[in-house]
Amino acid sequence: MKPLSLHWPSIRGRARADLGPLLLMAAVVAAVSLLAAAVPPLLRATEDDTFRETIGEAKDRAAVRAQAPWASNYAMGDGYQREPALATYLAFLPRAAKAQLGTQLAVLDPPVTTVTSVPLAITTGSAPRTLRLGYVRADESDGPATTWVSGGPPGPTAKGEVVIQPGAPWDVQIGLSETEARIMGARPGDRLRVKDEQGTFYAVRVSGVFRPADPADPAWRQLPWMLEPVGSSFGGLLSPDSLPDARLAFPADTLDRTVTFTPAAGKVTRDSARSLAAAVATLKATSAGIGAGDENPRWDSGLDSVVAEVETRIKAATAQATVLLLAVLAGAALVLLSTAELLTRRRLAALTAYRERGGALPDLATELLVESVAVAGPAAAAGVVLALVLAGGAALPWVVPVALAGILAGPALGAVAAARATRDRRVPANRSARLWVRRTAQLRRAAVDVAVVLAGGGALIALRQRGLGTGGDQVLPAAAPVLGVLAAALLLFRLLPWATRALLAATLRGRSALPVFGAARAAASSSRLLPGLTLVTVVGLASFAFVLSSTVSGGLADGAWRSVGADARFDIAPSPGAPSPGAPSPGAGSQGAGSRPAEAVRRIAAAPGVEQTVAARITDAQVVADGLAGSPRLVIVDAAAYQRLLASTPLPDAPGLARLTGGGGIPALYSGVPAGSPVDLRRDGTSALTVTAVGPAPAVGDATDVIVIDTAAAAAAGLNTTPTTIWVTGPGAAKAVRDAGDEGTAVVRADLLDDRATAPLTSGLRQLTYASAAALLALAVLGLAVGAAADAPARWETLARLRTLGLRARDTRRVAAGELLPLVVFAALCGPLLGFLFARLTLGPLALNLLTGQVTNPLVVVPWPAAAVVAAVLLAALTAVITAEATLRRRRRLGDVLRAGGG
Repeated sequence: MKPLSLHWPSIRGRARADLGPLLLMAAVVAAVSLLAAAVPPLLRATEDDTFRETIGEAKDRAAVRAQAPWASNYAMGDGYQREPALATYLAFLPRAAKAQLGTQLAVLDPPVTTVTSVPLAITTGSAPRTLRLGYVRADESDGPATTWVSGGPPGPTAKGEVVIQPGAPWDVQIGLSETEARIMGARPGDRLRVKDEQGTFYAVRVSGVFRPADPADPAWRQLPWMLEPVGSSFGGLLSPDSLPDARLAFPADTLDRTVTFTPAAGKVTRDSARSLAAAVATLKATSAGIGAGDENPRWDSGLDSVVAEVETRIKAATAQATVLLLAVLAGAALVLLSTAELLTRRRLAALTAYRERGGALPDLATELLVESVAVAGPAAAAGVVLALVLAGGAALPWVVPVALAGILAGPALGAVAAARATRDRRVPANRSARLWVRRTAQLRRAAVDVAVVLAGGGALIALRQRGLGTGGDQVLPAAAPVLGVLAAALLLFRLLPWATRALLAATLRGRSALPVFGAARAAASSSRLLPGLTLVTVVGLASFAFVLSSTVSGGLADGAWRSVGADARFDIAPSPGAPSPGAPSPGAGSQGAGSRPAEAVRRIAAAPGVEQTVAARITDAQVVADGLAGSPRLVIVDAAAYQRLLASTPLPDAPGLARLTGGGGIPALYSGVPAGSPVDLRRDGTSALTVTAVGPAPAVGDATDVIVIDTAAAAAAGLNTTPTTIWVTGPGAAKAVRDAGDEGTAVVRADLLDDRATAPLTSGLRQLTYASAAALLALAVLGLAVGAAADAPARWETLARLRTLGLRARDTRRVAAGELLPLVVFAALCGPLLGFLFARLTLGPLALNLLTGQVTNPLVVVPWPAAAVVAAVLLAALTAVITAEATLRRRRRLGDVLRAGGG
């Protein structure tokens, strides 16, 4: 085999002659390499932030708990024995738990050991309240520090190992916080009589009133009812001295000893969260079969489900980022191909001469490859280095496609052009033979079109049928928007020559010559595939990015409206003595239970800037309809007021609410059964209440399975109508709910929207959509400039000849604009339409609702102003190209053009 013979002076000479296009290729490769290499590391860092934020917000749900039953304290037939060192023995449980967790302790805060009793009804006093006893101990230390403002810490009822007979009464000393003692009116020395669900009475004595040294101590977080009452539940603090008395007085199954490990949000990363979740799942599975008499800890945690939810969101965000990156890579590859075609057209004479002098095609291809490697290689390396500096890492696999496009495009097109220019195939003289050659070319072109369309259709079908997979299975579905836009642009571009010929025919019937010249040049250049395909495809992909950004923004706004239900919402905490959710309506003796919610409603409604205030009771319910049991969300609300509220907000209207007022029976909106069907609503302590479904119920908040009853009808039927939620609209709604007091929790729609929009994954995706849209618009401008530069010599040669016939200089710019304008208009019209179309076809499987906080996928939002922006950018780029070309060609003398072969 003949060795390659490279002519280095020719390589350097070609590079110097075409320095501009080569620098353009280098710039495109470097910029796109930077974006492609930086996005995956940034997404990886965003995953860590997402795990930290989500686990930090999950709090109690993400906590890891180990529970163990008590060892028997039966004293061999003499009764039950008091264990004075019981608080010391509790240290063995956290040590055993830490031993089982092993290396996972690195991402967990120190454990907190608690002993808590079941809720005990307080029979002292008239208000229905419950008391829970609790002992808290930090890791290898005593409990959180307290200051005793009156009395003292709980002491032992008796010292030493006392044995009592089963059923014998035994006092237990407790401490009360300042807040709870004030509400209860208790003082040191008071005795409280409490009983459990079985009716067994116990004696509890208040030893003192304490104030926590640090209410924010993590240990108190495990017993929130110890410092302040939660609803009607109060807490009594046990000390190391009184804990043995509680163990002696209460049955073992009424006292839980628990070790709680809270994940340290600041230490959590993606990998550590996955490892911890896997370890917790294993501990839960292995401890589930432990017998009742086994003292080994039983593990429980919702951390594994929290991590699974985050993984699902990350998978969706990764898929969406992959779609955008593929769009940018495809646009860059098309622009690089167009630039390579420009280089080939400029070098065609030199390449042909090289072949005519006996140069071999392999030698020529190798020389061009050396030049491309020298240009694209350092450019890609520069992009990777910048990604390492800016993003802290670089994803090299994503850089390979753009680097290969920059390296291979020029040598491939140059070698093909040189081979075609010097081949000795003669044009057949036979007309049928020429027809056969032409039809063969048409069939080859049709085969390419069919292959591209099949690839786009297959990717679209794969995306819609099986969604986005993982790893290698993700590439084809994620490429569906890119391949779809490319295939549609290719088919539409086949219509451009017909359109330009029709335009030429129309201008020929006109009176002005300038449009004819421009249309003639446009018709002559419309058959060039690559410039038009590049422009339409890149504009379509930029429009797709605009749609994705607008849809996410619209989904965030809609999700915030649906989650809050108004401009603001006030969730009322259950008041002490309030009836249970499913209980009948409180009687006259319990009117005080609903006084706080009613006062909150009046106070919020009277606040300045509040336009509408709607109170509702929202609870979980049990229903039976058509023989099937269900657990919908029960909403008791003033139907007319709620309908007016919905009509004044972007939330969907609910015309069925008008059917809840008037008529006989108890009408209800319920989507689970056909209209007219009876629905049995179960109530605590009484028989079921039968309501009649009169239509489907609207979604309320994030719940779609809802049953809605009018407040008046519910009150007449004896249902509890005490409000638990207040919806507020108006410019003063946010301030009104914030100032409503501590009876409940204020939820402001604007704050929720800001929290969701600034969440790591959501904000990262939005920034990537902006960057992708900007990059694709820049690539579209480059594609237009490169396509115009490829035809510039022939265009300005024609215009220069027309100038010798009397055409004015300013008219030459108009003719040049007339040549390029059809392609620009074609891209400005078809590109956005293709982007909008394939956004509607492909955004559903991308699961954007996981990032917008919606129950279902957001509606696709078509940003029509983006189409105007795209058109304006293209027209501005066209003006700049024509002006630049006219400036560069102004110094050409007409005599040079008139010479044969000049121009």
